[in-house]
Amino acid sequence: MFRLIFALLFTIGLTQFALAQRTETEAPAADERASTGGATTLEDILARQRGEKVDNAYRSENTGQGNVEGLLGQFGTSGVASDSDVYRAIRFGSADTTVSSQGPAAGVLIQDGGMWWWNFRTGPLREYGSYIIAGMAAVILLFFLIRGKIRIDGEKTGRTVLRFNSFERFGHWLFAGSFLILGITGLLTLYGRDFLIPVFGKEGFATIAQGCKWLHNNLAWAFMLGLIIVTVNWIAHNIPNKTDLKWLAAGGGLFTKGSHPPAKKFNAGQKIIFWACILLGISISLSGLSLLFPFELPMFAKTFSIANSTGLPQALGLSLPVQMSPQEEMQYAQVWHVMVAYVFIAIIIAHIYLGSVGMEGAFDAMGTGEVEEQWAREHHSLWLEEVQEKEAGKATASPAE
Repeated sequence: MFRLIFALLFTIGLTQFALAQRTETEAPAADERASTGGATTLEDILARQRGEKVDNAYRSENTGQGNVEGLLGQFGTSGVASDSDVYRAIRFGSADTTVSSQGPAAGVLIQDGGMWWWNFRTGPLREYGSYIIAGMAAVILLFFLIRGKIRIDGEKTGRTVLRFNSFERFGHWLFAGSFLILGITGLLTLYGRDFLIPVFGKEGFATIAQGCKWLHNNLAWAFMLGLIIVTVNWIAHNIPNKTDLKWLAAGGGLFTKGSHPPAKKFNAGQKIIFWACILLGISISLSGLSLLFPFELPMFAKTFSIANSTGLPQALGLSLPVQMSPQEEMQYAQVWHVMVAYVFIAIIIAHIYLGSVGMEGAFDAMGTGEVEEQWAREHHSLWLEEVQEKEAGKATASPAE
């Protein structure tokens, strides 16, 4: 019985000691905040340095609004508010600002969201984007070392077949050429400070960056026009069918010499690239238009709202914002624009390789529009049969000379 009483008293004593310790640790925090007049404390500064999230409520809710009695005696150019109060009100968007410009973002003088955007743009975005491009280049190099150039296996006939007419080639080169320049100028803008300033100096880089910006903004229209032409020309030929399954099952013959699965005008691999280009092209064009016309075409708050309504972001542990300042809309548009561009560039690198040095005779299709008959037989046999049947029908219908 004595042991039970002793254990009970010991437990009560420990509880009281813990509560006392907790009170002692909490009290200084309150005193510390009070000692600074509600301003930033040393612990706040240390927490930010450790990368921890700091609750800014003590600043955002202490902007001098509605607390005239506590600010009496501080009259000046800011009225009853001190300079710190005015700054906090501006920073956290509660200030009643009057500006001469009436643009959508005119009332936002300080926008904290720019810091996460800058850190993400110069950090993870560039890092992982570089991995995507370098990874694709490494895969292509490895494929070339193992497979080598894909040659025409059969004997060449010396006869050619018209694969793409002049308008089709015009649309392709308008789309592809403008994209290449857009990609190069975009990468120079993104990485230029690191690599070009040491070579050309700050003034030289400024001139290069200005030229890249001009080219990027103006060639965007050529890219979008090319996207429309390519879509209209080839969308009917890129509808998936059962033949594509056979092509995919055989790996397109890319990994085995002498293997030539049947295909129509476009095989399954080309169809995948086509739809990737169309979807990515539309997406990058929309975000690009938002950047070309600042604050006029906001789209991310609405997109995030629709996404949140599906419940999928929440299931993935994401919390997509639906209330954004005009600047935040532009930051999301820029980040998305670059993310899509990285994937787009990686796909185009693979396409360029297979359409040039990677496959014998492939470049002729977009160079002259004419391809070797044997090449067409090996890579697009069903399409070649259709072309030859049409030519035979025309010859039959024509009167003999």
